[in-house]
Amino acid sequence: MTDGRATRWDDHKVQRRDRILEASLAAIEGGGSDIGVQQIAERAQVPRSVVYRIFADRGDLDEQIRLRIIDVMMAELGPVLTPHGTVRETIVLAVDTYLRWIVAHPRLHAFLGKGAPSRKSVGSRAVTGTKTAIGVQLGDLLAGILDRRGATSTLAEPMAFALVGLVDATVNRWLSQPESPVPSEDLARFLETSIWSVLDANLRALGIDIEPSTPVAEL
Repeated sequence: MTDGRATRWDDHKVQRRDRILEASLAAIEGGGSDIGVQQIAERAQVPRSVVYRIFADRGDLDEQIRLRIIDVMMAELGPVLTPHGTVRETIVLAVDTYLRWIVAHPRLHAFLGKGAPSRKSVGSRAVTGTKTAIGVQLGDLLAGILDRRGATSTLAEPMAFALVGLVDATVNRWLSQPESPVPSEDLARFLETSIWSVLDANLRALGIDIEPSTPVAEL
């Protein structure tokens, strides 16, 4: 039989963990990625020692914060990664949704890339895994288009990851320049044009001609 006291403690631990993560996101939004565990504990209204009882160390805490940020971001971005309407509408909706979230939460997005500045960056499995998952999903979509048109689908995944890298590198550079003369609306149009250009050029090279007005359902 399960000890009821142990179950109650597990529930309490989960609640505290969620409170600490929500407090971490609020602290980042309010002051940036340079936040200490003490600040997080105060926002979560728990002793600092409790944070280290729930998370193995600062690296574990940072990674769990990234996972929570990704959950928040993908709640908005996830649905638009399933294409609807025309090719143009699909691209515009995905880019606009992503940039709108970033403009609203620049500090959360920045934390995904660097975390606490006092730690040596070794890369985040959560961030890398999310980019990979998006690339694989897009690659599967492109492979389906190529297969239905009788073309080889071996370049579908490289094309997909090229698009993910294009958007990621461009947006990260833009965010690193707070005084950038490029407004978000212009950046969105640039990304939409660039994504379409990569798709159009590579699909034509494979003998497939589509237009921005082509309904995705036909592909």
